[in-house]
Parts: sequence; structure tokens; C-alpha cells
Amino acid sequence: MSGLLNPTDVVKKLPIIPSMVIADFGAGSGFFSIALAKALNNNGRVIALDIWPKALEALQTRAKIERVWPILETKVADLEKPNGSKLTSESVNMVLISNMLFQTENKINILKEAKRILQKNGFLVIIDWNPQKLPNKENFFPTDKDALNKIILNMDFKFKEDIFVSDTHYCLIYIKN
Repeated sequence: MSGLLNPTDVVKKLPIIPSMVIADFGAGSGFFSIALAKALNNNGRVIALDIWPKALEALQTRAKIERVWPILETKVADLEKPNGSKLTSESVNMVLISNMLFQTENKINILKEAKRILQKNGFLVIIDWNPQKLPNKENFFPTDKDALNKIILNMDFKFKEDIFVSDTHYCLIYIKN
């Protein structure tokens, strides 16, 4: 796959088990949330978190149309704040952070919140823009995957794999120690 991201194709490459609870950080209107819910095959749960209520309202409508609403839940959350997801510590099996980190200087707080809610041996999946491919860098804070990898490894995660998802984005998968 080249070009921009195809969420269905990307989700097929992730270590998903149908009974998982997955938190989708910065879910917006559900670019990945719907594909994650479908991969769970009406088992498990997807918790879509975003700071914008209107985007989550759009996601609720899409989830009902796509028939994944029973396992998809939306929550307004400020993920840059401590306990910003309002989820219980160690309550999810996977956190997906897609197309979010390049938008903030405050990456560490977001990553700390992901770590807090992940169970031991849970998966942290980061999908973000390759800085060289970002069409407009003004008012954004892209980080290349090597620099991000160092940050995450210093947070007591174990690197699992780097999977190809597109020419414009990278995908890094970690396991919480």
C-alpha cells in the first residue's frame, strides 16, 4: 500500500484479538475506530477518545450505520492532561494513537496517559506522519520515528515492530513492560 492510509488494511496488520478493549486516542470522526470495531467482530470494545464533541457525534452516527455501535463507545477527553482519558488504570489491551502526535508539542503527557491505561503486555500502536511527507509543517510538531522510538523506549516499553502502512506515515508497535 502506498499513498495515504487505508484504515482497514492497516488494522489487518495489527495484533488484534477479538476480545480486546482498544482505546483510540484522538479518534475524531472514527477514521480508525470503525475499522477497529469491525476487526473485533462484535466482541471486545473500542473506546474512541477525542477533545472535539462534534467529531465524536459524527462517529456515533457512523458507528450506528456500520452496525458496530454496540461495541464502540465515545468519550470526550483531553489526552494531554493527567488522567485525561478518564479510563481506569491498566484497563485496555491496546492504545492506538494515530495522526495525533504531530499536532502537539506535549507528546510525553499523551504517551504517559496511554501507558497508564494499558495493561501489562498491552500494545501501544503509534501511526504518525513522516515529517518529510507532511504537506504543511506550519503549526505542527512532527517527530521522526527514530526520535519517537527513543522517547517511548525510555518510558519502559519494549519495541515490537515497525510495520509499513503507507509512504506518508509510519507505524510503530510497542509492548508495555
